[in-house]
Amino acid sequence: MKIAVTYDKENHSVWQHFGRTEAFKVYDVEGGSITHSEVVSTNGNGHGALPGFIKSLGADVVICGGLGAPLVDMIHSLGMELYPGVTGDADKAAEKFLSGELQTNEEAVHVGCHHGHDEHEEGHSCGCHHDEGHSHEEGFSCGCHTPVGNEGKTCRVHYEGTFNNGEKFDSSYDRGETLEFVCGAGMMIKGFDEAVKEMKIGEIKNVHLMPEDAYGLPDPAAIFNVDISELPGSENLEEGQQVYLTNQFGQPIPVTVAAKDETTITFDANHEMAGKELNFKIELVEVL
Repeated sequence: MKIAVTYDKENHSVWQHFGRTEAFKVYDVEGGSITHSEVVSTNGNGHGALPGFIKSLGADVVICGGLGAPLVDMIHSLGMELYPGVTGDADKAAEKFLSGELQTNEEAVHVGCHHGHDEHEEGHSCGCHHDEGHSHEEGFSCGCHTPVGNEGKTCRVHYEGTFNNGEKFDSSYDRGETLEFVCGAGMMIKGFDEAVKEMKIGEIKNVHLMPEDAYGLPDPAAIFNVDISELPGSENLEEGQQVYLTNQFGQPIPVTVAAKDETTITFDANHEMAGKELNFKIELVEVL
């Protein structure tokens, strides 16, 4: 079992806004006890991308503060248990969950209530406090989140991806088959999701994505050295070769051999597209 907790790295506590957490603390559980924990950065992912992100980490249980109803639906649809409205120390929250003593607050979901209209109904509280006639100020968020357009829906698209120099790196047109994914569920990079969620069937859109909205910036911590003697078979690897290593969660991680000498091999676990600006031509073919 793995437990993912929204994490405030400065205070070591449960971060209170799920959609804006910059990290999760992931606990590996065996025999009812925590055997390992690791803080994992979200790499700029937020809101609708986070459920898919933590599912990819192998999470079975999610502990957090406040979040919106659409995010609750996404988390449940991915088969994860959710414990919202938790405050205080993250480690203690995970331990209390295992002992059955974790206190949750279901009303925390109201902070991100699902509105079918632009304003709160009279007498309805979603955890936000507004003066009469007051709307959210620019830049201010109380966690309310209303799904936009195709968000949460299964979409089929054709696309072509190019670098700034015009070089094509991928194309569904060339393969002759559309790409299918759930918009906003973290299955696609942030900028691709954002582009598709407001598109109409048959629409073609061209977007330019900075690294922050694509595969992120290179992380120096993702480059590491291993003694060749400690990794059987690594003596046969060559610089530039792509291979898979296994992390502490038993998941295969793609890495590139960045350098190698007689005793040490250097791996780079950054995505090959990290730090690159990307361009996409996207055609929305179908919404299921």
